[in-house]
Amino acid sequence: MTILIDQPVIGSHLENKKVDEINELVLDGGFVVPNGENAVSELVSNNEFVAPEINSFGHSFRDYDAENERQKTVEEFYRLNHINQTYDFVKKMREEYGKLNRVEMSIWECCELLNEVVDDSDPDLDEPQIEHLLQTAEAIRKDYPDEDWLHLTALIHDLGKVLLLPVFGELPQWAVVGDTHPLGCAFDESIVHHKYFKENPDTYNHEFNSKNGIYSEGCGLDNVMISWGHDDYMYLVAKENGTTLPQAGLFIVRYHSFYPLHRCGAYKQFMNKEDKENLKWLHIFNKYDLYSKSKVRVDVEKVKPYYLSLIEKYFPAKLRW
Repeated sequence: MTILIDQPVIGSHLENKKVDEINELVLDGGFVVPNGENAVSELVSNNEFVAPEINSFGHSFRDYDAENERQKTVEEFYRLNHINQTYDFVKKMREEYGKLNRVEMSIWECCELLNEVVDDSDPDLDEPQIEHLLQTAEAIRKDYPDEDWLHLTALIHDLGKVLLLPVFGELPQWAVVGDTHPLGCAFDESIVHHKYFKENPDTYNHEFNSKNGIYSEGCGLDNVMISWGHDDYMYLVAKENGTTLPQAGLFIVRYHSFYPLHRCGAYKQFMNKEDKENLKWLHIFNKYDLYSKSKVRVDVEKVKPYYLSLIEKYFPAKLRW
């Protein structure tokens, strides 16, 4: 695969992109993701990011059954995740980490901390997380040069993974990374390694084991308890520190790991009108989040001034974490 990371020419935004309501999302290279209503379709130009067919290990992306050095680690991760992520656990984590009393630092300082993090839930990548953030951001920047908020959203979307570090409580991997899903309702079979939910106490709570559980249709995802991890934590950090990112950016940060929804169409009954509009941008983002994972290196010092300017535009100099 090739990811071009040269700085884009300002004002060269692709004119042939459009958002349509279609029944499936067709990614570059012919990869098809069924999405139902309000999906995103993109017309591909010759200069646009091209999704690779294989990941860093030479296998299909998100292949949780592939026999490689990551498979056993990934499956054990999801076993622990599905056993321990309960409604009460998530409620407790949101209350505790919502205090934002761990440390004060800038967005870029947090980016640099991710050099110490590798995600055990990811079957596609074993590079430090800062590499993935910049690969994703630069690929989006090339195709969407005028959407600077989307570039910054890509840069920060995984910063919540600092929860793995001692200063943030050194939470276990199963409480920080991996695909996310709702609590308080039935576990949809589209969730990866669904079989391990049989050991989750919520499976046997009669209030939680119906399709809608404790929620009503159209209630809005903001009112649905989602499994705890880096997504929800970074959303809380950004929101409570007064970011001026648009709502679509916050939606991407909060739900980019919610694969049962944005890849499989599960739990759509809880979405309201705003969720459906924001989902269009999440579908665009997800292509780059997933398919920019590679061994291609980004010249950090070359791109750093640009991202520092975006951080200054959309965030305070120091944030509470």
